[in-house]
Amino acid sequence: MDAKKQVLETMKKERVPLNAGKIVEPTNLDRKIVDKAMADLKTEGKIISPKRCFWQAK
Repeated sequence: MDAKKQVLETMKKERVPLNAGKIVEPTNLDRKIVDKAMADLKTEGKIISPKRCFWQAK
């Protein structure tokens, strides 16, 4: 599974806004990879930020 898919699935599973640090733990991905995946997902419109530095799946 690619990093974007892992990040998005983790966000959907948790159902609460998460920051990158909270996604690193369950996915075991490097922080830089999570940051890149989140940036890509944001550009694609698949995640939104309900509050500063926290993201959730649409």
